[in-house]
Amino acid sequence: MFVNASIRRPGRSRTRAVAATAAAVSLALAGCSGGGDSGSGDKTVKVGLLAALSGTYEAVGTDLRNGFQLYLDTHDGKLGGRKVELSVGDEGDGPPTAVPAATKLVKKDRVDVMTGIVANGSYQAVLPMLEQNKIPLVSSNGRPELKDVSRVWHTSFLSKDYGTAIAQYVKDEVDGPVYAIGPDYQGGYDQLGGFTDTFAEIGGELANSDGETTWTPFPDTTNFTPYFADIAQSDAKAVYTFYAGKAAIDFVKQYAQSDVADLPLYASGSLTEGSILQAQGDSADGIQSVSNYVSDLDNDANRKFVSDWTAKHDTPPTGYAMASYDAAAVLDMAIATAAEKGEVNSDTINTALGSLGQIESPRGTWAFGKKSHAPVQKWYLREVRKDGKQLSNVTVQDLATLGD
Repeated sequence: MFVNASIRRPGRSRTRAVAATAAAVSLALAGCSGGGDSGSGDKTVKVGLLAALSGTYEAVGTDLRNGFQLYLDTHDGKLGGRKVELSVGDEGDGPPTAVPAATKLVKKDRVDVMTGIVANGSYQAVLPMLEQNKIPLVSSNGRPELKDVSRVWHTSFLSKDYGTAIAQYVKDEVDGPVYAIGPDYQGGYDQLGGFTDTFAEIGGELANSDGETTWTPFPDTTNFTPYFADIAQSDAKAVYTFYAGKAAIDFVKQYAQSDVADLPLYASGSLTEGSILQAQGDSADGIQSVSNYVSDLDNDANRKFVSDWTAKHDTPPTGYAMASYDAAAVLDMAIATAAEKGEVNSDTINTALGSLGQIESPRGTWAFGKKSHAPVQKWYLREVRKDGKQLSNVTVQDLATLGD
């Protein structure tokens, strides 16, 4: 009964997710009016930040909010020379909470531009509303691939890129099949799909009994022990996974106490980020992960970012905080460009975003891809190691540069 109830194909979950999303968006669109150009003609720009400030991904959403706020705090509360009116909405665990929060930002707060968004399901639910109201989105966490990105910009990563970037390294390091496991929702499909598709293309083999990723119910799964028992019965030589937030803490702590604790664990960077890593403690020691950011990168922009961040927070900055900081940075440049040419509103901000070139960032230099509007950027291999009294993600090597 356990296998039938818990290890499901993504197809059925996608069907349920699409139905729920369609219903949520229909309600939201029915209640929205007008565009998000209330900043026209004055010296204030209204920015809406939607992030998970409760639920499974609270730690992720909190870092998105804090990263954006850090940029404002270190730039006199302005972007492009304009005072910023920042409105924050709680995305929660997905569309049921994300849609009403976004509706308020659009309808009541009448924002000129949106940023944030943690989960891919929220992304797909909210985007039609933004498109209808012609509000540009500068999102700052994992994003699915989209057909129309004319008003969509992205400072973090396409969700599939994590797994794509590390697949060759895992293939080279592991002498045998790898077990893939992750959460049963759209973000999980994208994250694990990037790994399994690339891994298969280069001749890698999965150790899962059916040759496909094992999916754990989201957000309900807190006990991973039965899944570790299945891994122990397979011929796996290593494990690859994606979890974030509270689920990442549970997974790593239980993995370290399981019968498969000796198997190398590779993961997307979200598994061991920020306060999550500190909560995992020594259970996370030695985990290797892939990320577009590591806090020990040696460049001027990162040194300033880390210094400003640690002056306010007890832990090193995460990739989530960095991407949201960069969202503020690109808006700073775009709003300044729009102001130089005349009016500042949703349309002129969106046009200016398309004119930006190379962007100096704590992660290193990057640029928006012409096709995807997601970053063309370098990816890094990290390993959890002791750094003084604390565990830290330490840079091991460059992996790949991805983007188009």
